Amino acid sequence: MPRPTLVALTLALVCFSTALAARGERLAAFDGRCILAGCVAPPSNIPDILGRRALPARRLARLGATPDVHHGLLAQDGAKVVTKQDVIYGRVEGSALLADLAYPVAAANAKRPALMYVHGGRWRSGTRNDPSAVNVAKWAESGYFTMTIEYRLVGGSPAPASYEDTLCAIRWLHAHAGEYNVDPDRIYLIGFSSGGHLVTLAATLGDGPFKRVGGWESARTDVRAVIATGGAYDLNPLSWGNLWAPITGDQVEARRLASPLHQVTPKSRPMLIVHSDDDKSVPIQQALDMVKALEAARVPHRFLHYTDRGHMGATEEVLKEVRAFIAEIEKR
Repeated sequence: MPRPTLVALTLALVCFSTALAARGERLAAFDGRCILAGCVAPPSNIPDILGRRALPARRLARLGATPDVHHGLLAQDGAKVVTKQDVIYGRVEGSALLADLAYPVAAANAKRPALMYVHGGRWRSGTRNDPSAVNVAKWAESGYFTMTIEYRLVGGSPAPASYEDTLCAIRWLHAHAGEYNVDPDRIYLIGFSSGGHLVTLAATLGDGPFKRVGGWESARTDVRAVIATGGAYDLNPLSWGNLWAPITGDQVEARRLASPLHQVTPKSRPMLIVHSDDDKSVPIQQALDMVKALEAARVPHRFLHYTDRGHMGATEEVLKEVRAFIAEIEKR
């Protein structure tokens, strides 16, 4: 073998050995994200350092990793962002309520707004990482503390469990505002479909008659404003509204109580309503009726009315409008 080839192979082996030695201390950037040194659990979709397939979170746990919390560094604009996964924001009926978080690394006295996302799925399916979910790290780059939550689904925990969990998440955010430098008067909610229902109910009914569960019982549940995309506002006439079925009491009355349309008052929080005429899951009439109720009560609101977007979630197009809406609210 020619001498130059032997030298090249030797150098390659040295580099490979060095990389393996450093593996436990540092992880390189993958999938558009860079994991900070010292992190023991990369996201489950990050490829193995040797180029093999990704290691699932369960296998990472068996290997001694901790998939609950990890930190990330976003290179865009030079903004450092911390991300945490599987954060427990509450405990109910023996189950942990989980959330993913992201927030910018900034000076300790830099108070920031917060954005919490609530997923859709007709209260019976969906996760905090659905394709329609907001990108928490991307929003954190813009200076937000961002949180996307899961809640108990009706298949195992009938209504109003999903709403109780949403309120618990809001309380958790208030209770931890100091820890994460969140301005408690600048908490925003965004929800898709049934998640849109839950966030607008928080903006209208608030605590209502429901018992506080999950923890942080003495914390606040108020928010600055909410955004609903493809949201449901009147449960009784909705085709899937009967999934909101508490175990006790009159279910028709329970659905009316849980309908944001019937809870609008002049004290309701500002809202951005996003809906499309061809939405096959939640008829456009629900949004039109909700906007009319907001107008009658003189609640600050915006209505983003599309004709051909279907049952739309938090698309990039919508998120631009969300930013503009929040900017309007921030000026007040």
